[in-house]
Amino acid sequence: MTELLIIWIVAVVLAGTLMVPSVLRRRRVERRAAEAEAKAIAYGLHEPQTLHPVVDPGLCAGCGACVDVCPEGDVLALVGMQAKAIAPARCVGHGRCERACPTGAITLVFGTAQRGVELPRIRENYETNVPGLYIVGELGGMGLVKNAFEQARQCVEGIAKEKRPVPADALDVVIVGAGPAGLSATVNAKERGLRYVTFEKEPDLGGTVRRYPRRKLVMTHHFEVPGYGRLAFTEVQKEQLIETWEDIVDRTGVEVRTGVSVEAVTPTDDECFLVQTTEGAVKTRRVVLAIGRRGTPRKLGIPGEDRDGVYYSLAEPEHFAGRRAVVVGGGDSAVEAAMMLADQPGTTVRLSYRKDALARVKPRNQERFDAAVAAGKVEPLWGTNLTRIEEGAVCYADAAGHEHRIENDDVFIFIGGELPTAFLKACGIAFDTHFGTPRVTA
Repeated sequence: MTELLIIWIVAVVLAGTLMVPSVLRRRRVERRAAEAEAKAIAYGLHEPQTLHPVVDPGLCAGCGACVDVCPEGDVLALVGMQAKAIAPARCVGHGRCERACPTGAITLVFGTAQRGVELPRIRENYETNVPGLYIVGELGGMGLVKNAFEQARQCVEGIAKEKRPVPADALDVVIVGAGPAGLSATVNAKERGLRYVTFEKEPDLGGTVRRYPRRKLVMTHHFEVPGYGRLAFTEVQKEQLIETWEDIVDRTGVEVRTGVSVEAVTPTDDECFLVQTTEGAVKTRRVVLAIGRRGTPRKLGIPGEDRDGVYYSLAEPEHFAGRRAVVVGGGDSAVEAAMMLADQPGTTVRLSYRKDALARVKPRNQERFDAAVAAGKVEPLWGTNLTRIEEGAVCYADAAGHEHRIENDDVFIFIGGELPTAFLKACGIAFDTHFGTPRVTA
């Protein structure tokens, strides 16, 4: 009896020794998840903008693999020992959580049951409702460099396999845009011997990525570039990525006509398209649109906005050292620009935002901004709207409608971009609103 009692006591002690750390660890995980969820709600990150993960609680095993692999941090967390998307607005759609889940409990979807996302209508081969007109890359709803490259590869591969003859006066394909999707389409078109031309409205390669803040990390995956080789990095700074793209163009010998805008795409009677550009018209059998979602920067529409010293991106902040700058906007791009300007010696930085607090910014950016304000490096102008830009000054109205004038040199406007919806609809492309629709992976 005594021996059984001793064995029982030893078993209880051993069980307690093993269980107590597990219980404490579980409590720490739950406490951290609750704190992260509260922060996400406070920063407005709990409402997804586009692509985001949805967890099926009936399939989730609570292993936490999805939480561990997400490089964005705190998009997912274990709540009640099950995965939950606590900050879906931070998701960039790389899908690592979906692939890491051993039970298939995670699906990446567009929109929610309450809030739809409007996207161009695209088939699985990336062809729109207009036969022969394709959309690849971010414009179709999926970001990331690897996704863009793979979609464009599949798209061009499909075009190359078509058996229909191409009229002698037409190209095989016109590619619009020279970001990651457009560059991939161009390289693959050359690799497959297609007659092509690529137009890029900006003077340089890079698309939306070129407008990112300096040294911003870009997520990607390993993939092969025809005629160039394997890109082996999984995350890379903006500058290095653009240098890589330029090197791809140099080594593969592809041609990109920069500084040329496409104004219209019109079907012809012989099942081709007439692509009207700022340098004339081009006839082609197929068209691949890789123009991104941003389109053109949204403007304030106020007097003086066309003056010198008004910018919609910030590439070289050191050029503005010692100057007076107003940054307009309340998102991550505006905050990051304000931080870069504030780091320059002698620069005076103000941030004008129509609301009384920042909206939907990453927690790290919020913390950096709060610290800069506390240190006097940035002056926030809450509840304000710029009304006029003058030589050496800007005017703004406060929440009460009173106008103020302050001396200023440069204005940086980060209030989003105008989606190319009008252009796409003029091409005949239809749109669908997605309410929690699963994505189609490349």
